[in-house]
Amino acid sequence: MPDQSLPEAPTPVTRTGARTPEDPAPASVPADESAERAASAESPGKDLTRRRLLGAAGASGLVLGVAGAAVGYAAAPAQATPLSSVGAGQAMFHVKHQPGITQGLQARGHLVAFDLAAGAGRKEAAALLRRWSETARLLMAGEAAAHGDTDVARDAGPSSLTVTFGFGNSFFTRTGLEKERPVALDPLPAFSSDHLDASRSNGDLWVQIGADDALVAFHALRAIQKDAGGAAKVRWQMNGFNRTPGATAHPMTARNLMGQMDGTRNPKPAEADFDQRIFVPADSGKDPAWMANGSYAVVRRIRMLLDDWEKLSLKAQEQVIGRRKADGAALSGGTETTEMDLEKTDANGDLVVPINAHARITRPDQNGGAAMLRRPFSYHDGIDPDGAPDAGLLFVCWQADPLRGFVTVQRKLDRGDALSQYIRHESSGLFAVPGGAAKGEYVGQRLLEA
Repeated sequence: MPDQSLPEAPTPVTRTGARTPEDPAPASVPADESAERAASAESPGKDLTRRRLLGAAGASGLVLGVAGAAVGYAAAPAQATPLSSVGAGQAMFHVKHQPGITQGLQARGHLVAFDLAAGAGRKEAAALLRRWSETARLLMAGEAAAHGDTDVARDAGPSSLTVTFGFGNSFFTRTGLEKERPVALDPLPAFSSDHLDASRSNGDLWVQIGADDALVAFHALRAIQKDAGGAAKVRWQMNGFNRTPGATAHPMTARNLMGQMDGTRNPKPAEADFDQRIFVPADSGKDPAWMANGSYAVVRRIRMLLDDWEKLSLKAQEQVIGRRKADGAALSGGTETTEMDLEKTDANGDLVVPINAHARITRPDQNGGAAMLRRPFSYHDGIDPDGAPDAGLLFVCWQADPLRGFVTVQRKLDRGDALSQYIRHESSGLFAVPGGAAKGEYVGQRLLEA
């Protein structure tokens, strides 16, 4: 992950409808943005605000971390921080890779897919992405939307808001850009755990919204929906959540609704081959040029059959996963980060980590090195008529090649994963997410104006 720097505190926005948090805590900014932000930090008033903030943090005995910055890797929550400063976290819009991929897990998320309206094509799609990009840039900076802001987030800071845009397979036919459609967007194969609802799958366009405040996330969702106007209509929408940054005594790998730590073996940005596995290189021989620095997102709504799962004993649950529930350590011993010993046996000669344990099957070294960056949200959509909770995981994973990443691992899971009887894949989507927009550009411009 890029180094993080501590910029000036954001200046309160004064135009009508803008959000004006008082004395926000310092926001995290990628290193490639820090020089530009530092150049604007010459105002004595701004410097005083930062000094007051740091002094207040010291007086209260709290260590004010880089709010909103990811710690370790994307499956971990943002750095532990006083809740009063959560709103000050800020992600940048104009970056090499779109926001919402390597940032820490956010407390609230919305996934929404759109289909272009009848008669809308490349021209309308370009205008829509231009509107969406400008709205995302403003809202991520803690400002109001340019037109018709609802004031829902008026009192909040940026709250680490990210807005991410992607294109589905059907988008290229609708816009006459079939020659630019990546081979990697070929439809995913069917899997044995699939019980897919076509009306909640795929889509021409996909938007991922995440924030550490529910109102900020909802505000962005409404702005994006309103910006669609007559150019596109919502195909499906899903709402999710994660633990709020600062809710634990120290940063931890997230837990899912089964109570298990989820994402222990996620690839880490500090690893030498991270970019190679997660992002499309600029000189890729198989991807179109407009996908440089982009990634492919697989989105799955995975229902957890919690009534069945919760009937299992703790030991049985741990055998299904292959890790201890308390601390995420492999059943072969050590801590959460200790390498799993796949050959270790117990006194009876049985494998300590069962042959069908989920953590064993999904290991990259058991799948030809296949890796994907998991960045999910949990969801709960109420109770079914039979009393069963409609709850589970909005699974989002990122990779440079979905055939080598998600498909390889899911095929392996299909052949004998112990977890499969406690989950059900109910919707699916695959989207091409281009690289970040440079200043003066909108997301997807290199595709739509090629």
